[in-house]
Amino acid sequence: MDGTVDITPIMPKVEINLCKAKAPVSVPLVGSKIITAESSPNFVRHVVFDVGGTPLENKLLAGQSFGIVPPGTDADGKPHKLRLYSIASPSRGENGAGRLVSTTVKRVLEEYGEYHRLYLGVASNFLCDLKLGDMVQMTGPAGKRFLLPAEPDRHNYVFFATGTGIAPFRAMVLDLLAQGVANARIHLIVGVPYRTDHLYHDLFTGPARELPGFRYRTVVSREDRRMDGFKHYVHHEISDNDELRETLSQPNTLIYVCGIKNMEFSIYRELLKAGLDDYITLRHAPEDKPPLALSNEEFARHVRPGPRMFLEVY
Repeated sequence: MDGTVDITPIMPKVEINLCKAKAPVSVPLVGSKIITAESSPNFVRHVVFDVGGTPLENKLLAGQSFGIVPPGTDADGKPHKLRLYSIASPSRGENGAGRLVSTTVKRVLEEYGEYHRLYLGVASNFLCDLKLGDMVQMTGPAGKRFLLPAEPDRHNYVFFATGTGIAPFRAMVLDLLAQGVANARIHLIVGVPYRTDHLYHDLFTGPARELPGFRYRTVVSREDRRMDGFKHYVHHEISDNDELRETLSQPNTLIYVCGIKNMEFSIYRELLKAGLDDYITLRHAPEDKPPLALSNEEFARHVRPGPRMFLEVY
């Protein structure tokens, strides 16, 4: 790389929607374990399904999603809608044979409304309650852009994750390890509320270190403070981390963002502040406002990720 030419990634061609919501496949649960610490206020599970013998075998790639159709009906008596889950297993599957596919599921337990009613996430609690051998209705694959490029060793990677948004990056890091990527700089920045909420920490502090350019940074928003006294979030790393910013300045670097909705707007702002606006595309923005003065709603209307930035937010 001579640092002067923008290298637009060539993405692999993938198959999608082999199994649709009207004709899902039935697959068994073969693994389920809690991956948060015992002292964590959250319950997050790594769940594994066997898709062997179905059209999904060897077809679910890192960065894609599969769908789960929860049983039963909603409050209106209609069948529950499909929920998508990011694939946490490498493209070769958890077993290396394309049969075992995994995802990361957080139990949704929320209190809402003036009567303090408890809301239980339909699909998340269904998946977390499953016993080994229980069957689920699965669809997929979904997604054809949030993928590693066809020539992964030609690029650097910056992965921003919050919460269960770590799932696709577990898959991608395992793929990069399997492919023996040696030239790439890889920054993984993970945001969690508490230190007890780190997910797949052993992978990123262990085997992933075999990737020569791998850097792993965790940001604990409800415990850590920046030098200015404010809470520390993943987007602050752009201004705080010189090595990360230098990697972002390279023309072959790709940004992937997965996690809570609106985090992309904070990342957009930090990129603009750092003069890294080539990662985003501004469309029909108000002429009387500089980009940094745009509200989140205006960002949503006028800013899009460029060809070197990939988003999966929810």
